[in-house]
Amino acid sequence: MTPNNLQSPNSWLEKPLSLITGATYPLRALQLFYYNPSLRKYVIFPVIVNFIVGIFLYFGLLLPGLTGIENIVLNLDSQIDQWVANLPQWLHYLDILANILGWLLRVGLVSLLLLIIGFLLLQFGGILGAPWYGQLSEKVEELQTGKPAVLPPQTLTSSVQDIGRAILYELKKLGLQILIGVPLLLLNFIPGLGTLLFTIGGIGLASTIVCLDFLDSPMERRRFRFRDKLNMIIRTFPASVSFALVCFGLVVIPFLNLLSIPVCVAAGTMFFCDRILLNYGSEPEKITPI
Repeated sequence: MTPNNLQSPNSWLEKPLSLITGATYPLRALQLFYYNPSLRKYVIFPVIVNFIVGIFLYFGLLLPGLTGIENIVLNLDSQIDQWVANLPQWLHYLDILANILGWLLRVGLVSLLLLIIGFLLLQFGGILGAPWYGQLSEKVEELQTGKPAVLPPQTLTSSVQDIGRAILYELKKLGLQILIGVPLLLLNFIPGLGTLLFTIGGIGLASTIVCLDFLDSPMERRRFRFRDKLNMIIRTFPASVSFALVCFGLVVIPFLNLLSIPVCVAAGTMFFCDRILLNYGSEPEKITPI
């Protein structure tokens, strides 16, 4: 059997350890930048692009969003105060609980707003910075494998096909988000458990999209289909889960995400070389789906 068709056997320790090592790839990418200064030039322009996009997003969404959240919480507090005022005196302690719930709601909504802005920064910054991210990924792959990166033929026809594939990739990502996101949104209307499932599912979906984006450069150079890319995330579980969650956390932290996106692109290429290329090869048509 070839490595394209056979998943390497796992010891009983490999899965738990891969959960830990998957989370270390962004740190390993920083180490790679430290010891290879030539890579840094591929980060400068994406950071500038991210900074410009970030200014528009944070000033366009963050400030109005914070104002809207504050208004929502204040209106809710006012309504609860009126309701508590009509209750017997011994139930006025509910006002304290209302204040606690107000702060929890404020923290939750602000966190959600930051998640949305960070996710949008990744999408727009990733598209605008794609030429530099592609070059960065190629250089990282060369360092990881000791061989020149696999590159598709560059012709006018292939360039048009690349644009078509990029558009189709974004549409398929959008379709995946709608397919999973809409049922999750409906779950949110179920009190208690529904909100918890919506939160967990939403973070899982967003992390999957983030993982796809950061693993995309080396897989796209090999013309992996969208289903192959998803299949590789499943096959490299649980390392892909910890990698995705750490990268998702980095891209939603305000201002840190301006730098963390190119770092995660390099980390994704390292992850691909270590956990996909070595185990499954680079011919997606020979990879057996699971």
